[in-house]
Amino acid sequence: MRVLLQRVSKARVLVEGQIIRQIGPGILVFVAIGKGDGDLQIQWMTEKILTLRIFDDSHGRLNLSLLETGGSVMVVSQFTLYGDCKKGRRPDFSSAAPVEFAKEIYEKFVQHLRAKGVLVETGIFQALMEVESTNDGPVTLWLDTPSLNGLLDGTMVGRP
Repeated sequence: MRVLLQRVSKARVLVEGQIIRQIGPGILVFVAIGKGDGDLQIQWMTEKILTLRIFDDSHGRLNLSLLETGGSVMVVSQFTLYGDCKKGRRPDFSSAAPVEFAKEIYEKFVQHLRAKGVLVETGIFQALMEVESTNDGPVTLWLDTPSLNGLLDGTMVGRP
């Protein structure tokens, strides 16, 4: 699972020129599902996103998480994050999960975020969308799920 996240003061998604979803302060999450992603990757990424200390405290330091600030999350599917541009002039998307599998994992990821009590808005999976955002900071981070072998025996659960 691969994520590009931005701390935003606002974000919205438009389809065919119409605003379909919007949030105020929080995090805009562009997410790509890779081959082999599943529940462990969803759990790790959810915990990481919600507990990253990327919001300012009263001293202006990045010391607060989304959960502590009560912000919202906008999740937008974006398989192009798996575009490999090392060879040639056209990105290779072979590491991205097949569409039906990716949609299932994407929907589980959104449900997992919502289950944590966070207001979550989404784009429309596979739709041609316009995404508008006001990056706050700017704070932009790239997250990849690590090798999750430690999660299989439970030693890393709860420690993103």
